[in-house]
Amino acid sequence: MKTNIIPAIRLTIVTLVFFGVVYPALVWAVAQLAPNAGQGEVVITHGKKYYANIGQTFTEDRFFNGRPSAVGYNAAGSGGSNKGPSNPEYLAMVRARIDTFLVHNPGVTKKDIPVELVTASGSGLDPDISPEAARIQVNRIASVRKIPVEQIRQLIDANTEKPLFGLFGPAKVNVLSLNMALEN
Repeated sequence: MKTNIIPAIRLTIVTLVFFGVVYPALVWAVAQLAPNAGQGEVVITHGKKYYANIGQTFTEDRFFNGRPSAVGYNAAGSGGSNKGPSNPEYLAMVRARIDTFLVHNPGVTKKDIPVELVTASGSGLDPDISPEAARIQVNRIASVRKIPVEQIRQLIDANTEKPLFGLFGPAKVNVLSLNMALEN
């Protein structure tokens, strides 16, 4: 029995050192190579600090709406809701989001609403929406801001990030960047 305990203790010590010291130090070192030393992309506008890689809440009709968050856009508590599509509470929440969207976007039908505008992402912090999700909001924003629809569409096109090498990932629009461009 004594011979089995020694290797187990050694393995425990090696594992603790590796996962408690070596691995975190390695991740930290790699993060230092990232833009802004892995702290995220900080954007300051009108004296207010935002993180471009974390979703923000925009509820005014003059702004593009981003993806809903299951965690209130709190980066410290990132996560989804853990409620499946058959959960009555979750279905009621999605229906309420659809109804709210339809009230604020007259002329849009329920079937035309992109799914990311009424469902939260797995992290609850997704800062991006699809170009289609941005385009469906154009008429509302043009009406509120008294800006030609075509000008807003050009703004969306200018702020659309294409797939990597034209192949990997979907086209996407960062909602914060788009709203900042809209303000300017």
